[in-house]
Amino acid sequence: MFLVGMLLRRIPAKRWAVLIADREFIGQEWFNFLRWKGIKRCIRIRENILIDEEQARNYFPDVQPGKVRGLFEKAWVAGSWMQVVATRSPAGERILVASDLPIWDTLRVYRLRWTIESMFSALKTRGLNLEQTPMTAPNRLSRLFGLLCVALAWIMRIGVEETQDKPIRMMRKKNRPAMSRARYGARELGRAIRWSKMSFQTYLDLLSTPFPSLGGRNTQPVRC
Repeated sequence: MFLVGMLLRRIPAKRWAVLIADREFIGQEWFNFLRWKGIKRCIRIRENILIDEEQARNYFPDVQPGKVRGLFEKAWVAGSWMQVVATRSPAGERILVASDLPIWDTLRVYRLRWTIESMFSALKTRGLNLEQTPMTAPNRLSRLFGLLCVALAWIMRIGVEETQDKPIRMMRKKNRPAMSRARYGARELGRAIRWSKMSFQTYLDLLSTPFPSLGGRNTQPVRC
């Protein structure tokens, strides 16, 4: 709540489309706080949380992978009336999500949480190696984290730009790209720093250029 409270000082609640969170971020006080602030919720819930006075593990036991099930009406979850939607992952894990959204929007929105996991991966071992820092002072860690976020946005921007003309090679057996756009962008930036002053200047200009919008390119500069 403290972190969200700090964010609300910079970004008013009316600009929040929805807050997406995993099972660690549940509880009546937390849910009531978000409702009080007028922030829509889309949060995965644990198996032992109560839904209308019955544990969540007793709901949708036969839901199949890739299928979506939901309660006909909103249920009482952690002090709030919320929509409860369930599915099962390809690995067989049941996923229960409570939200203020319609049934068919709930899981579509919740899937966006995976981009957060991808960001953590890019900041840590598979990217910028944040966890290897010897820093322990909170104020220094805060500045380092901010700097790495800018660096990550930069290499991601480069990766997005370059893959438009030179797509990342696909791995046939796993049917996925051989590397992330962040890693691709970091590789291209490293090459530009070493060998091409002109390419580096192009990438430097991208640092103040927003990502292309869906359905077209957006070239309006960003003011920091």
